[in-house]
Amino acid sequence: MSRASNRKKAKPSARTKASPTSRGGVLHRAADGLRWLKRKLWRILAVVFVLLAAWVLLYRFVPPPGGIYMFQEYRRIGEIQRQWVPMDRIAPVMARSVIAAEDANFCLHWGFDMTEIRKVIESGSTRGASTLSQQTVKNVFLWHGRDWTRKALESGFTLMIEVLWPKRRILEVYLNIAEFDDGVFGVEAAAQHYFRVSASDLSAVQAARLAAVLPAPKSRDAANPTQFLRSRTASIVDGAATIARDGRAVCIDG
Repeated sequence: MSRASNRKKAKPSARTKASPTSRGGVLHRAADGLRWLKRKLWRILAVVFVLLAAWVLLYRFVPPPGGIYMFQEYRRIGEIQRQWVPMDRIAPVMARSVIAAEDANFCLHWGFDMTEIRKVIESGSTRGASTLSQQTVKNVFLWHGRDWTRKALESGFTLMIEVLWPKRRILEVYLNIAEFDDGVFGVEAAAQHYFRVSASDLSAVQAARLAAVLPAPKSRDAANPTQFLRSRTASIVDGAATIARDGRAVCIDG
């Protein structure tokens, strides 16, 4: 057999020679693409996190203008009543009444009351266990509803405000944005709407009545309470006095 023939037989085909290299190149490029995409995604998430944290931090010092729900009510009704007041112009008994009514362990937890959550789970109840921190997040940053997207965002925002805001600020924002009647937002507007007094002049009973309407502001009337609302008011008055004595309201002291 000739030398040329031997060289011809020994030479691998172009297909055999290129195939492994080609597959390796494709896999290498795919891996590089995935790594680039992963880095890009982390950068985007980091930017989003920084922007959200800056938004939350801004509201530690600046009164929030409102929320999605407040805007929806404004469009529905045509006008709303609201007047921002700082915490030192809100009667201390009002702050304690809201804690007693809505979140007795407000000063003790970090945004989620695990004791109440366990009670709800064990009892099989459908009632919520939202803390004042979670309600503040819902009213300021999110929309009302029970979908899982909102609940996931609520959890993240709740952790952020617990880290970036003092407890006193959380309650101050809550009291200024909560709905107390149809189109009546914030404790100052509510005090004037129901009792013709300012938030700083609320009595213990008046404060407890305002706190009692919070779960159902469109169907409960603090100025003309039903027997149920009177009983609930008495319970809140006692609860506010109790948490004042046992120190569970110490986190909101000026």
